[in-house]
Amino acid sequence: MQTFNAKKVKNQVVQWIRDWFEENGPGCNAVIGISGGKDSSVVAALCAEALGTDRVIGVTMPNKVQPDIDDSMKLINHLGIRHCCVNIGDTFNAIEAAVSEQLKTLGQEISTQTIQNLPPRLRMTTLYAVSQSMNGRVANTCNLSEDWVGYSTRYGDAAGDFSPLGGLTVQEVKAIGKELGLPIELVEKTPSDGLCGKSDEDNLGFTYAVLDRYIRTGECDDPATKARIDDKHRKNLFKLLPIPHFEY
Repeated sequence: MQTFNAKKVKNQVVQWIRDWFEENGPGCNAVIGISGGKDSSVVAALCAEALGTDRVIGVTMPNKVQPDIDDSMKLINHLGIRHCCVNIGDTFNAIEAAVSEQLKTLGQEISTQTIQNLPPRLRMTTLYAVSQSMNGRVANTCNLSEDWVGYSTRYGDAAGDFSPLGGLTVQEVKAIGKELGLPIELVEKTPSDGLCGKSDEDNLGFTYAVLDRYIRTGECDDPATKARIDDKHRKNLFKLLPIPHFEY
């Protein structure tokens, strides 16, 4: 497998961000949901280098209490970017209660998956509310590895106006994070969706290292894992495609 040149790719992504904004929003701000994990940290740092810290706005969005909110603030303070905090807890409670009540009239209980995917969708709504009022463009912070197996919430964290990490695997994102000089504890933080209390790799049933190797080389030592990855990739491709529409 070809050696990944983190410095070269970092510079390429920075230039890509500059070019994208020049074409799609000259003078606009980059608005980023800051979770305290590696992806949002790397995206924020890339945007800060590309546009200047004065054009990057970080938004923290705890659902009542966020146990790792200190990690989010560590990144914000490290970069010196503007930020705001919008707690989605009350909104989440209100929508969950209203939907649950109405589903019962249809003889149905609200599903666990519905509850788990509601916060990411509320957060994306929040980001667009901030962005629209701040002359902004919303950053998508998903990476290639997550997108490959559909490990994202459609119209939640899978949304956005531009995606700096969409062509980079987890291992490559980490390498760029180190090249950017981000706090190592943020770059190497165990990835979690923050929804169900498990790590990403627990939920997926395989490691990102295995997935990344398969994406880049087509090699996977365990046939069962290969089949699992292929199945997830096939089933979740729709998340990356435009909405199907009738051609008249």
